Amino acid sequence: MARKVILVVDDDQDALEFVTAILEEEGTEIVPARDGEAGLKAARAWRPDLIILDVQMPKKDGFTLFSELRQDDATKGIPVIMLTGIGKRTGVRFTRSAVGDLLGEEPDAYIEKPVDPDALRSAARRLLGG
Repeated sequence: MARKVILVVDDDQDALEFVTAILEEEGTEIVPARDGEAGLKAARAWRPDLIILDVQMPKKDGFTLFSELRQDDATKGIPVIMLTGIGKRTGVRFTRSAVGDLLGEEPDAYIEKPVDPDALRSAARRLLGG
C-alpha cells in the first residue's frame, strides 16, 4: 500500500518541523510549503491525501487558501486540518463551526496552537481513514 501524502502549509519553520516530526512517525510522506501560494501549487501538483494549513501566512492566508481549495475540482475533496495560534495571540478563539460560518464551509478539523501532538495524530488518522 502506498504511503499517505500530507501537505503541510505553514510559514513558521519550527511549526513545520514539529508537525512533520509528529506525522512522519505515522508512516506518512510530508510535503512542506512555506506560504499559501506555494501550498495551492503543491496541492494541485501532489493531490495529497490530507492538507494541514496554518491560518496566518504571507502571500495567501489559510482562510483564503482553504476557500480556493474547496472551489477547485482537483482539490475540493481533500480533507483539511486548519491550525492557528490566533487565539493565543489575540484572545479571540475560533472553532470549526465559526470558520464554517466565516467561509461557508467547515474545515475537517480545527486545532489551536500550540498543537497537542495526540490531537493532531488523532485528527490525521481519522481523516486518512486509519
